[in-house]
Amino acid sequence: MHEKIAGAVLSEDGPWGGGSDGGDGGKKPRRTPIGAGAGPSALDALIQRGRDRLGNGGGMGGGQRFPLGGAWRWAVLGLVLLWVALTSTHTIGPQQRGVITRFGKYVGMLQPGLGLSFPAPIDIVSKIDVDNIHVIDIDTGVDGGSGQNLMLTGDENIIDLAYSVRWNIRDPELYMFELQDPDGTIREVAESAMREAIARVTLDQAIGAQRGQIEQQVAQHAQETLDSYHSGVVIQGVAIKQADPPTEVVDAFKEVSAAQQNAQSYLNQARAYATQVTAKAQGESTAFDAVYAQYKLAPEVTRRRMYYETMEKVLAKTDKTIVEPRNVVPYLAPPATVAAKPQEPTK
Repeated sequence: MHEKIAGAVLSEDGPWGGGSDGGDGGKKPRRTPIGAGAGPSALDALIQRGRDRLGNGGGMGGGQRFPLGGAWRWAVLGLVLLWVALTSTHTIGPQQRGVITRFGKYVGMLQPGLGLSFPAPIDIVSKIDVDNIHVIDIDTGVDGGSGQNLMLTGDENIIDLAYSVRWNIRDPELYMFELQDPDGTIREVAESAMREAIARVTLDQAIGAQRGQIEQQVAQHAQETLDSYHSGVVIQGVAIKQADPPTEVVDAFKEVSAAQQNAQSYLNQARAYATQVTAKAQGESTAFDAVYAQYKLAPEVTRRRMYYETMEKVLAKTDKTIVEPRNVVPYLAPPATVAAKPQEPTK
């Protein structure tokens, strides 16, 4: 291959490179008139050389040249078809829904199974898991550094609460396009509902008795608020994991709670004893009414029977013997005496 254009293209001997004949004996070469069979220009030769290098194998000297233009076209076509196939078919799981956006606008939803759409970037399919239960733990409040979530109760006491919120997606369309930060929104709504519920109860109720009612109220209020936001989520439940007084007063509060529990225990014991005594008195009253009914039927017999029963109870454990004087000779046995031992004969 010639590297110099002047030698290959701008030859004065014509396009076929015909130089001076060796037999002319140094005669001046013949010039070809302009326009009469002149060869290609320097620009045409440069373009042709570039084509030979890129499209025809790079100008392999003297060998066979293989054109690659057709192979590249088939490769590009195959890549395009593969891209269309991969971005147009979508496999949606049983717990998923596919949200289709066309140039950023919602146009439809794919149900579980195999779904089709326009290839990307025309259609973008986002798979949303609607059955997965998400859990948000709310353990810290405004003073997150101390690890406490302090709230004010209805009796102006302070309580430290730790609770969790369970939720899942009900409407993928609303979930994707209505809430910018779903987790943050649900967290703030649940915290607001919890503070409102705690402000309506006392400290003792929040810690013990009405814990379940508070959880139900918070879940219901949070769901109503999220529905007004068109959030597309469902609150599955709220669980209070910890309800204690602040750390600074927890020891004193435990002592008060222990004293209250002792007082309640004593009250329960007193009520149990009162119930027992009352039941016994009611039983005796019922028995007396039955005896009185029999007494009215036979007063003399009942009176004598009651006398005998009473005396039997009184004298049951005594060592006395009652002897009636009528037709009976009193006999008192002499006390037992120790018999004298016979004296042995004197030897």
